[in-house]
Amino acid sequence: MKRLEGYTVLIVDDDQDILESFDLAMRAEGATTVTAEDGTEAVSVALKSQPDAVILDMMLPKRSGFLVLEELLSIEPPPIVVMVTANEGKRHMAYAKTLGVAAYLIKPVSLDKLINTVSCLLQEEETL
Repeated sequence: MKRLEGYTVLIVDDDQDILESFDLAMRAEGATTVTAEDGTEAVSVALKSQPDAVILDMMLPKRSGFLVLEELLSIEPPPIVVMVTANEGKRHMAYAKTLGVAAYLIKPVSLDKLINTVSCLLQEEETL
């Protein structure tokens, strides 16, 4: 059984290579995926597709990852949000956590670590 079978994952990144590699990795694990390349598109896609999880870049055109995070977490039920960023600043990580991000990963992140993080968080949520 694939670890993400039956889940929808929204992947948000303005770097096409990262977007494609995350997308392929999630689909290989059985997830249905939707993608967005900027913050405004991310919110609109999330409202339409009601994803179970969102992989969110912090530095995005049109709307920052933090603003997107706030909007995503106001959706009922809110998706699990994993922020993936090249920004190693502790303040950004602390702020993301206060907003309610489920995990904060630093780029470059291995696809294995990303898949494990998303699948563990989704399974934890199911047991609540």
